[in-house]
Amino acid sequence: MAKHQFKSESKRLLDLMINSIYTHKEIFLREIISNASDAIDKLSFIALTDDKLGMTRDDFKIYIRADKDSRTLTITDNGIGMDKDDLENNLGTIASSGSYKFKQEMEEKPEDIDIIGQFGVGFYSAFMVAKNITVNTKKYGSDTAYCWQSSGADGFTIDEIQKDTIGTEIILEMKDNTDEESYDEFLEQYRIQGLIKKYSDYIRYPIVMDMKKSRVKEETKDSDKPEYEEYTEAETLNSMVPIWQRPKKDVTQDEYDRFYNEKFFAMDKPVRTIVTSVEGVVTYKALLYIPSATPYDYYTKEYKKGLQLYSSGVLITENCEELVPEHFRFVKGIVDTADLSLNISREMLQHDRHLLTIAQNLEKKVKNELTAMLGSNREDYEKFFKAFGRQLKYGVVSDYGMHKEALQDLLLFYSSTEKKNVTLAEYVDRMKEDQKFIYFATGESSAAIDALPQTELLRSKGFEILYCTDDVDEFTLQTLGQYKDKKFCSATNDDLGIENEETEEDKKTNDALLTFVKETLGDKVAEVTASKKLVSHPVCLTAKGGISFEMEKYFNSVQPDSGMKAQRVLELNMNHSAVKTMQSLIESDIDKAKKYAEVLYSQALLIAGLPLENPSEYTDTST
Repeated sequence: MAKHQFKSESKRLLDLMINSIYTHKEIFLREIISNASDAIDKLSFIALTDDKLGMTRDDFKIYIRADKDSRTLTITDNGIGMDKDDLENNLGTIASSGSYKFKQEMEEKPEDIDIIGQFGVGFYSAFMVAKNITVNTKKYGSDTAYCWQSSGADGFTIDEIQKDTIGTEIILEMKDNTDEESYDEFLEQYRIQGLIKKYSDYIRYPIVMDMKKSRVKEETKDSDKPEYEEYTEAETLNSMVPIWQRPKKDVTQDEYDRFYNEKFFAMDKPVRTIVTSVEGVVTYKALLYIPSATPYDYYTKEYKKGLQLYSSGVLITENCEELVPEHFRFVKGIVDTADLSLNISREMLQHDRHLLTIAQNLEKKVKNELTAMLGSNREDYEKFFKAFGRQLKYGVVSDYGMHKEALQDLLLFYSSTEKKNVTLAEYVDRMKEDQKFIYFATGESSAAIDALPQTELLRSKGFEILYCTDDVDEFTLQTLGQYKDKKFCSATNDDLGIENEETEEDKKTNDALLTFVKETLGDKVAEVTASKKLVSHPVCLTAKGGISFEMEKYFNSVQPDSGMKAQRVLELNMNHSAVKTMQSLIESDIDKAKKYAEVLYSQALLIAGLPLENPSEYTDTST
């Protein structure tokens, strides 16, 4: 029979489709199996009303056969099959959707038919691995069978053949191996088995293949030197019923946990399991896990966030980043929806409105679960927060604070008065009536913050202080700005909102000393003030303006040439003996008084964890 040309597309379009939509050659088997399942779905639906068919759901299967000698891979189904028109319209037109047309043509409740694939683009992915494709098929209700053959975009032939059973047989003749590619791998049973487990494990019909196995010969079973023999056994390679499709009441938590460990190669037990099923504008099922431990590569570039995305049990992508926001990147799980086509590229996924709706719903679901855990099981939440609290803080800071209101109530900080982690809401509820700010202090550890002289006054007045020991903590609070109309204030700020009890006489006496120290230090400090916060320490540094010392240290560590520098305000404890001594020396030995000022400034730098500008000068001066 004469060769037909493809109706709608050219060789260029076929090449474009193969190379752009499918980035991995292995995807071809998923597509063909999905089409086979689709064909069985159609016949299965007809069988519900046609007693003459004589088939039940248990009779439907998909068979796979690999022949290394002929280098062919055959996929056979006993589904509805195709006639000549179907072959011309479905396989003769790239991207034509026979499944969609079937759905449209059914008169009774077409929405009840769950069709997986779309015959067309997916079928042609087989040309990534096959140099020639043969399709032998016979349609239900037809007396004639046909053979469709093609070697690519140059066209196809259709001939009548003898075929006793209905259904479709697809024979792929593998491409010749090259130095870069070995197509023989797709004829290895372990490779086929792995691909089915990866992509098609939850196809609703058995995927059967004759598997070569080894066993001890019966007559040598009790021998010291047993002999082995090879045999072939038909084996169903897919599990068929995904755990997320089963009713929640029929699945134990142990089964969910075991699935989590096996599916995601995780060693920990999830702190929460979220099972959800939604029907409506967007229909999907989701099985999500909140881990209890941080994966070893979590804060590296190698870590891949995202959920596994399925279309009616067929894997579309292993890491769909669009389904989880960055601040919940720790969530693992699966989403299965029939509202997405299998024939969808990464670029299409990013703009799919169904996917966007699912992602928004899942984000709310995860937040609600975390909020409920925080309220009902603080121990579990503390465990989770220890592993992923930093991620939530990064979420507050990222995207210019876009998500701060959604995340602020999930944050925990160590409290100076409670000696444990507290929420911002708990802090505000305990605030004193005259307290203006939510106070926080930053340091490498709780012990280091305890030793900060800047916190002395706050402690003496009984104010609660939040400890910031993560590098992202201060940025988090700066991004939040305020919580329940209460602004955040660092203990190192020059103004803590506490009234100054300094008298006019004290002010006049102090002004001369402060002016002297400022003139001595020059541009090293922006200002010298009489401290309102020091009790037992002689001196401290506070930051003026929007940049804190912790920000200065952080930016200079990641980008040494940034030139980031906070404005330094030197605070003096006017009642401390060292300051009084310096004051008395102004009249008797001004050079020594200047050395006192330099030493006190250097001590303030050390207390703040800032580098000395000239360490040797400091040691010479201090001695």
